[in-house]
Amino acid sequence: MNAIPDPNAFTAEEEQMMLDTIDRWCREKVRPKVMEMEHADEYPYQFVEDMKEFGLFGATISPDYGGLGLSATTYAKIVMRIAQEWMSLTGIFNSHLMMATVVEKYGTDFQKDYWLPKFTSGEIRGGLGLTEPNAGTDLQAIKTVAKRDGDNYVVNGSKTWISNGIMGGAVALMVKTDPDSDPRYKGMSMLIAPKVDPDTGETYGGFTTGNKMDKLAYKGIDSGELFFDNYTLDAKRHLIGGEEGKGFYMAVGGLELGRINISARAVGISRRALEESTRYAQERETFGKPIAEHQAIQLKLGEMATKTKAAELMCLHAAEAYDRGDRCDMEAGMAKYYASEMAVENSLEAMRIHGGYSYSKEYPVERLFREAPLMCIGEGTNEMQRIIIAKQQIARNKI
Repeated sequence: MNAIPDPNAFTAEEEQMMLDTIDRWCREKVRPKVMEMEHADEYPYQFVEDMKEFGLFGATISPDYGGLGLSATTYAKIVMRIAQEWMSLTGIFNSHLMMATVVEKYGTDFQKDYWLPKFTSGEIRGGLGLTEPNAGTDLQAIKTVAKRDGDNYVVNGSKTWISNGIMGGAVALMVKTDPDSDPRYKGMSMLIAPKVDPDTGETYGGFTTGNKMDKLAYKGIDSGELFFDNYTLDAKRHLIGGEEGKGFYMAVGGLELGRINISARAVGISRRALEESTRYAQERETFGKPIAEHQAIQLKLGEMATKTKAAELMCLHAAEAYDRGDRCDMEAGMAKYYASEMAVENSLEAMRIHGGYSYSKEYPVERLFREAPLMCIGEGTNEMQRIIIAKQQIARNKI
């Protein structure tokens, strides 16, 4: 397995070398095993080790902490390629990197030095602990509470649908440090919540995991329940930023990159739907010729190819704006909204092109059809995206 190039000065050639390395791995290692692992809902231990070797658990973390320091644009291209093979794999490292981003953007110098090298190496892998049974899009409705007790916080509550919650070792945990605050968001804080103390190697009491969710799709990666019962953490290492009341801003501050990531995953799904449909249309014959020669199928393929390329360009446009440091909530929302809707449409068209075979688990299009709708839900529903886009359209075009 080839090493990824030195990231300190990425040229176009070095970026292509990295993408070629990922591409070979996807074709030679991942593709032969995906169907079996997907249907068994099997955790991809070896692929996780491979991704550690590639440095993907430190992909967007600064080289100052051992990471690759990739731009959002390069990172999006990697996500597109891996999602084209098995979207679940992108969730394993992206959820982790969102946790790391919170620490890198908002943590104290001590916290950055302490946690980020462990995140970069994959020694500690994790995700975001935001969602609760009655709090999803409305983050301010969370009920998990962290009470100050001297130099410590004592946490009680629960989380659900947490990616990497069972197989991972930590989460960036959203809590209420002031449940009575008005407005509610001013009483929210973020903690790094590990299962094991990195200093002592001892398992923390009071942090347990529940069921692994049995999902329609997004197999392989674990989505689980987390429970906290008098779970105690010291403030110095674990209260991100060292200050209460900033958790809500930390959570929403990562949404732009998160939505760019979702759009990249959706592009990967659309690409694979197009790839499989193009191949099948040339192999399958009706009325004495390949169905690719029938105009009805050509219309579908033409539409799919155009929508896939448009989604890709919107994703990269948003990523480039992010890399320039521009405000890009509108661009990221557009990319996420459009790319996810096109993934749904393309996966359905792939099902139609494959006909009855689309219902067979021997063909990957049934998996794409199950995966795509999640892209419309994750990182903020598409209904929310349209509201964000509209508000920014008005704000940027005042009369």
